[in-house]
Amino acid sequence: MRIKGAIFDLDGTLIDSMWVWDQVDKDFLGTRGFEVPSDYQKEIQALGFYETACYTIDRFGLKERPEDIIKEWNDMAERTYHRDVQIKPYARELLVCLREHGIHLGVATASYASLFAECLKRNKVYDLFECFTETSEVERGKGYPDIYIKAAGKLGCSPEECLVFEDIHKGILGAKAGGFCTVGVFDEKSADSWEEIQRDSDYAIRGFGRLLQDVHLFQKIFG
Repeated sequence: MRIKGAIFDLDGTLIDSMWVWDQVDKDFLGTRGFEVPSDYQKEIQALGFYETACYTIDRFGLKERPEDIIKEWNDMAERTYHRDVQIKPYARELLVCLREHGIHLGVATASYASLFAECLKRNKVYDLFECFTETSEVERGKGYPDIYIKAAGKLGCSPEECLVFEDIHKGILGAKAGGFCTVGVFDEKSADSWEEIQRDSDYAIRGFGRLLQDVHLFQKIFG
């Protein structure tokens, strides 16, 4: 079936932002007397903000509300997103190319518009997307197909007509469970899962330049 839509994860896939959350985790937990456990990021990477806040409260025995924690995280990250976070190399060129080929573009993210909208506008890609879908709009996180199905519906496409670009293994598995064709995208933060991502994705790339430079691969994926 011909591909009509492409759904992109943001953090770690389309934008180079995972370093921001490393610092947020360090500062947030540090002010409460904790160090960041080595497995913390892996445990939360497929979760939405609310699920992550609940997990953090349970794991560290915090006497705080999820809503207050989320606000603190967003306040800590917002300035850096707006000012410093950059899009990944060749991402804009690929998005423009896909639009020129008639591919509908959407975003599926665990982030909030208050963080990513200004970042995408500064990087001159915001207007290339037709829709933005957040995990807060669905019941389950990225280990499940819910967010991708919702995003595809906004694009007017069936799952079989959509590609999903993801940098985390659980995201790949969630999208595949929904019937989507998947493209695993390498990010240093999820490098320890790269073998699994390559194994379970329909396609796997180390950078967006590969799709622009390899005409055969581009035609194989997009038809």
